[in-house]
Amino acid sequence: MFERFRHRSHALERLDTGDYTPAEYARWQREMRLIHRFWGEKRALRDTLVDDIRNSRLAYASVLDVGAGNGDVLDLVCEMLPEQDLLLIAAETSDDALGSLVNDKQKTRIRSLKASGLRLPFDDHSVDYAISTLTLHHMSDADAMVLIREMCRVSRRRFYLVDLNRHPVGYYGWRLLSPFLFQRFTRQDGALSIFRSFTADELLALAKEAGVSEVKVTHSRANRLVLSGR
Repeated sequence: MFERFRHRSHALERLDTGDYTPAEYARWQREMRLIHRFWGEKRALRDTLVDDIRNSRLAYASVLDVGAGNGDVLDLVCEMLPEQDLLLIAAETSDDALGSLVNDKQKTRIRSLKASGLRLPFDDHSVDYAISTLTLHHMSDADAMVLIREMCRVSRRRFYLVDLNRHPVGYYGWRLLSPFLFQRFTRQDGALSIFRSFTADELLALAKEAGVSEVKVTHSRANRLVLSGR
């Protein structure tokens, strides 16, 4: 039964193919906000990025979110660091996501930028932190390695990459709980996302191939892995 988890799937999600209606996408954004806050990303970033900024006692910090979507994760960072002076940059390729970010009047602190994580338009070590959440599993193995290398290149202090863990517990937990909370589009893509994700050993191998010298993978709740390095 668990044989299917040995290798990651390369089947495309509906989010990647654009096979969704405007209503489905709008609801998906609302549901992702719930997922970020209560299922994984807030906890994962609180225990890594936010702790690092606090412990370093930085007067100012710049944070680049690669594959930032509608900026919800950067908004979470603001909430967790209310007194911190932050420069927040959202890099995204989706016009739908960028449009929703620009039109959200509550996210005026976030600067949006249309840019691919495979070729970030930043000099080496030009931002304090580079982060990315739930983006890596949408990529091929080769592109995932390039993304890790780019995030390491542009970050001055550290990068944090949060994604799902390809594990049966996470998969069957999602299949059990998601029908009570989410639309079919989100449920289907969420299940496929787990099959498309990497294991901890695979993430470490990708980082090594990307040339990251100091790297580690930590487990976070809600079936998340955090790859960090510099």
